[in-house]
Amino acid sequence: MCGIVGVFAHTPVNQILYDGLLLLQHRGQDAAGIVTGEGAMFHMYKAPGYVRDVFRTRNMRDLSGNVGIGHCRYPTAGSASSELESQPFYVNSPFGITLAHNGNLTNSEELKRELFQLDFRHVNTNSDSEVLLNVFALELERAAHHARLDANAIFNAVAGVHRRCRGAYAIVAMIAGYGLVAFRDPFGIRPLIVGVNEAMGGTEYVVASESVALEALGFRVLRDVAPGEAIYVDQAGQLHSRQCAANPILAPCIFEFVYLARPDSVIDGTSVYEARLHMGEQLAKKIRGMPEAQDIDVVIPIPDSSRPSALQLANTLGLTYREGFVKNRYIGRTFIMPGQAMRKKSVRQKLNPIAMEFAGKVVLLVDDSIVRGTTSREIVQMAREAGARKVYFASASPPVRYPNVYGIDMPNRHELVATGRTEAEIAREIGADLLIYQDLEALKEAVRATNPKLTQFEASCFDGRYITGDVTADYLSQLAEERDVSRGDADASELQEPLVPAD
Repeated sequence: MCGIVGVFAHTPVNQILYDGLLLLQHRGQDAAGIVTGEGAMFHMYKAPGYVRDVFRTRNMRDLSGNVGIGHCRYPTAGSASSELESQPFYVNSPFGITLAHNGNLTNSEELKRELFQLDFRHVNTNSDSEVLLNVFALELERAAHHARLDANAIFNAVAGVHRRCRGAYAIVAMIAGYGLVAFRDPFGIRPLIVGVNEAMGGTEYVVASESVALEALGFRVLRDVAPGEAIYVDQAGQLHSRQCAANPILAPCIFEFVYLARPDSVIDGTSVYEARLHMGEQLAKKIRGMPEAQDIDVVIPIPDSSRPSALQLANTLGLTYREGFVKNRYIGRTFIMPGQAMRKKSVRQKLNPIAMEFAGKVVLLVDDSIVRGTTSREIVQMAREAGARKVYFASASPPVRYPNVYGIDMPNRHELVATGRTEAEIAREIGADLLIYQDLEALKEAVRATNPKLTQFEASCFDGRYITGDVTADYLSQLAEERDVSRGDADASELQEPLVPAD
């Protein structure tokens, strides 16, 4: 999961890109970068860190031009510590192209070999985004007519990317002297939305990961980019679009609605906030039928993303809702911090309990999900230390039992607390008296209740069904091994192998 934004305007876009990345900061904290286009010239600045820390006035002054792209990085493929893998990436041939990517390719190693052996293109990092950029560059070279591009050639190049690349990718790119390009993988796994603004100089466009970045920048939502579709805004500000995939299917990542996206965003016509309210309703239905869960005194959310679900759960069951944890907003989101030890250490720095809300009570804690279990275990312990008589724990999503290979940092089976354990065993592992998981069909229904047109979802971390059809047990094993080596896990050879994906 990363945040991407692309802008075409009639005035300098550096401030718009910066503000857009701030609005998407929740999608990645590792690094940030901006590239602007001034005629046929690119201006780039990128570095590790939060958006607010990366860019200074001197950097912004150098980012001149009326078209540009930006990226805030959350590392999945590649190395979290490598500054070279900050985005956007750039190649000078053909034309000069810069690209930013949200998602993860599942055939990047195969593509890298093909690029080197057959296409004579060199990839200098371990990032799949650089691989994708080189594939796009090669397809543009093949599609160009007499060393010139038009909308038709650009769309043919995107079609070539779809034929060669597998996995999840939402893309914003610039071609020097031509304009802004954006496209989405044929399954629409990662979100991408386009907005429009009528300014004094003419029509302006922005493409971003989430609608919140459009609306806060003063742009009106035009529509979501369809799966497989490409958007091209030329130098004159003319918007072109075309479906570039043979058999596109809308199957967005359901984890976007559970956790990744901001609640004030709308993704593929679905309000994230409303979907989370429905998740709470579905959980309430399940709890109502559990005799062992009828003594709950108070419902307390784990801030922030579980608040809508917890509130609706409490309202549906007629239970008291209280804010029992105060969040330190100067601590990063623990889920996307690299390293288990850092995540565990940061939990108590991040959350502090209000003892009066726990003392002598049977408490139902509600979180959006349980991934590794480290955070949940610490939170349950904090509730007990604050005086809770019993601690029940509810997850608005099902057990995460499988690796995610489409852009969420949970590829190793041994890191997932639910793998190989029953719900009772997981409850013991996190120290809870009772654990309640959302059922997968109930989760899908919660999201679909907001937009009935969503008939399919990418939910592989819950059911092991990888929608791109190319993820094998061998691939998962190799991915796990590479991750362990990159993180220096001494006992990697003793870890369990990933589960075989479901048919």
